[in-house]
Amino acid sequence: MQMPNPVMSIAELRTFIAKEFPQSVDDFPDLEVTRVDAGRVDLRMRALTRHLRPGGTVSGPTLFGLVDLAGYFCVLTHIGPEALSVTTNLNINFMRKADPGLLDVEARILKLGKRLMVFDASVTQSDADNIIAHATGTYAIPPRKQEG
Repeated sequence: MQMPNPVMSIAELRTFIAKEFPQSVDDFPDLEVTRVDAGRVDLRMRALTRHLRPGGTVSGPTLFGLVDLAGYFCVLTHIGPEALSVTTNLNINFMRKADPGLLDVEARILKLGKRLMVFDASVTQSDADNIIAHATGTYAIPPRKQEG
């Protein structure tokens, strides 16, 4: 299956987010987009004390939010700077505990249409063979403005 090519670079994504939606990454101060490629966006984040639940593991809401951002960045980099793309569905399976430290997210487009993008994402930590969480989600893409 041919994956769509990105239309925004990491630098363009960073500039767009800083201008249009800076609060989207407030909870993730160490978030870094490490890769934008055909049908794919990778993120890396350091889980800090604020991201931990009792027992010292990374909280579910933190992992959920990270995966949601990965999906948002995936849709933006593949359709362009469309701020009003929104999550319509996100399902996550937590498979093992995440320790404090670096988390890696790989988001992959499964289908990109005119109105919807379906993606999946895996969260790993140091050992990519041990998936911490796996998610599938859908983003709604607003209709394109008619050229006048």
